[in-house]
Amino acid sequence: MADSGSSSKRGIWIAAGVAAAIVLGAGILYALYGSLAKPPQAASSVQALSFVGSDTCASCHSGEAKLWHGSQHAHAMAHATTDTVLGDFNDASFDYFGVHTRFFRDGDKFIVETDGPDGKLAAFEVKYTFGLDPLQQYLVEFPDGRIQALSLAWDSRPKSQGGQRWFHLYPHEEIRHDDILHWTKLNQNWNFMCAECHSTGVRKNYDAAKDRFATSWAEISVGCEACHGQGSAHVAWAKDQKGWWPNKDNDPDKGLLVRFDERSGVTWGHDAKTGFPVRGASPAGVRKEVETCGLCHSRRGLMSEDWVPGRPLSDTHLVAALAQGLYQTDGQMLDEVYNYGSFKQSKMYAAGVTCSDCHDPHSTKLKLAGDKVCLQCHADSYASPTHNHHEGVTPAVSCVSCHMPGRTFMVVDKRHDHSFRVPRPDLSDKLQTSNACTDCHKDKPASWAVAAIEGWFGPERKGLQTYGAAFHAAWHDEPGAAVLLAAVAADANAPSFARAGALAGLAPYVSPANVGLARKGLADPDPMVRIAALDMLDGVPPDQLWPFVSRALTDPIRGVRLRAVSLLSGIPNDRLSGTDRDKLDRATQEFIAAQELNADRPEARAALGNLHTRRGETAEAEAEFQAALRLSPAYGPAAANLADLYRQLGRDTDAETVLRKGLEASPRDAGLHHALGLTLVRRKRQGEAIAELARAAELEPDRARYAYVYAIGLDSTGRRADAIQALKDNLARHPADRDTLSALVSFNRDAGDFVSALRYAEQLAQADPNNAELKSLIATLRREAARPVP
Repeated sequence: MADSGSSSKRGIWIAAGVAAAIVLGAGILYALYGSLAKPPQAASSVQALSFVGSDTCASCHSGEAKLWHGSQHAHAMAHATTDTVLGDFNDASFDYFGVHTRFFRDGDKFIVETDGPDGKLAAFEVKYTFGLDPLQQYLVEFPDGRIQALSLAWDSRPKSQGGQRWFHLYPHEEIRHDDILHWTKLNQNWNFMCAECHSTGVRKNYDAAKDRFATSWAEISVGCEACHGQGSAHVAWAKDQKGWWPNKDNDPDKGLLVRFDERSGVTWGHDAKTGFPVRGASPAGVRKEVETCGLCHSRRGLMSEDWVPGRPLSDTHLVAALAQGLYQTDGQMLDEVYNYGSFKQSKMYAAGVTCSDCHDPHSTKLKLAGDKVCLQCHADSYASPTHNHHEGVTPAVSCVSCHMPGRTFMVVDKRHDHSFRVPRPDLSDKLQTSNACTDCHKDKPASWAVAAIEGWFGPERKGLQTYGAAFHAAWHDEPGAAVLLAAVAADANAPSFARAGALAGLAPYVSPANVGLARKGLADPDPMVRIAALDMLDGVPPDQLWPFVSRALTDPIRGVRLRAVSLLSGIPNDRLSGTDRDKLDRATQEFIAAQELNADRPEARAALGNLHTRRGETAEAEAEFQAALRLSPAYGPAAANLADLYRQLGRDTDAETVLRKGLEASPRDAGLHHALGLTLVRRKRQGEAIAELARAAELEPDRARYAYVYAIGLDSTGRRADAIQALKDNLARHPADRDTLSALVSFNRDAGDFVSALRYAEQLAQADPNNAELKSLIATLRREAARPVP
């Protein structure tokens, strides 16, 4: 559940890799592959579906059940018993930053004595086990229905591999009782963070009024129906004794046996290759399996509990896209993103390979050992020394070694990158990315690996993932970023996952020259691309967007509809026709329902606050922002947005109070320091304001806006030389930031330094070459710079 990957714990809110609905002005981020196909007929119109349990499935599918019983899915969660608990509870102990934890037994109960929510030592009963290999976590239930995951876990690997020991998931950071990542706090909460992927048929059942959970499941572990869906209709159909043999409706040559079941109103299918019974099946259903596995093997969050196997995942979930902090610039995994996003970038995915081509869907193990699983499709020569050039190396080099490099999360859990890429050490220095060669040969530079590869294969490098330069330019604010991103977004041969990331990355650069990419993206068959096209348009006035974005309000995929709401909800009703109002209202109610489902999270409450703000419902907005801060006083975006609401209402004193209280809970939150600085500017307390703006720029130098505003503040107090220097420093970090360049042009021109002003104006023109006003300014500056100095 917890993550000890490369990202700072202060920079993430979802430790388990769930992409939460963190909504500011942009709304929710959703992404996923899917199709525009009409969803299967709802079974509720004929007969409500229900869960029947894995034992019922096993009565017919004994072979599959036997494989499943030995899988990690079957042991994803269990009641804590002598049969399920792997850790040492024989009065074992563990010390962590001064906290002495004991693990012991009290009869049949497993007890942990450790620091509780108040920081004091207390005894807690372990209610459930969580996971199996290479680690096992333990869950504690609280009286209000919260179930929390202990940050001390058991290393279940053999002793020969360093296992059979207790360890802390954050071994190098002190996680105190008041930290958001403490085991008793919000970001180690099972009900939201973990439940859906470790149990079957989970219903969160959070009562916002009472701040309590009554979370339930149909089956405690990941059972048959976690992947295949509720089985009651299938069982009823099977009892009709019509079996799974072909009939006039089936075409065995297509590898799929289908039948429409009148009793349930659902089309059932049986994939002859994988053995997967699926609803809404079709011969094109190869992607349905990827969507089904992606339910848990992706970085995502929940927005609806109405998931149907094989349906596009973004109809019910928020899936993180190729974004900074989650992936490296070339698309390699950085944080714990699981496999879905990586796989969608691969040549395997593009060629139609699916999860069960390599993994048995019931045992979850590889179908064949080692390289043999790859050689199902690739020629034997790929496993020979003539290809891998590592003959006699111990341990032996495998396909995975070079094409699926691993990163370790949660201290002991090694995950392999499923983008199946060609190693590119030639790009490592330029793009600041890792490569499989120097990951292994840590004492060698990338240039050494480049020379070796050129000696083996020649100078030409190949690979499907060619978009690293574009994302590197965008994430480092380099000149030409907009042009490079636009090229990726327009490349029909690029993976849709990358095209979506490029569209979203164009949001700061949106212009009449590239808005056509967003229009085209809105018609893409991949919902992820459609959502990213909407992300690109964030910040454009809603009334300008309505003519071509409003159709997204009726998109077949819920994630697209909700993202459209976040862009269009600010349009006054009196500007819309009755039909358009109804369309917007229906989608808005879905948006509200998605946030209410996650009312236990500050991000969702802040999302509702933003919606009410855009609609002019200030009292409702204030209540939601305050609710978010009650859930987590450290959630900076809610404090910043509430302060901005108070600004709009002329309540700057209240705004300052909210921001200072937020900084007490989160003193290193750059956004709060920035917002407080702006509030103090309005309150005409310039000295205090400059100090806060400076602190924001210092804490988060990657945010060009903070340093820019700080420089403007310096100039307003008569410190122009200091302002220009601050802007130069900011430009060194963000070479293409338009605000910084514009300010440097203005300040240097006003100071009479036309040569410098011209240089910065020409840099600015690289990002906006068709700007007629800028061309005129450059011409003027050239004349001024050419005049003799008096």
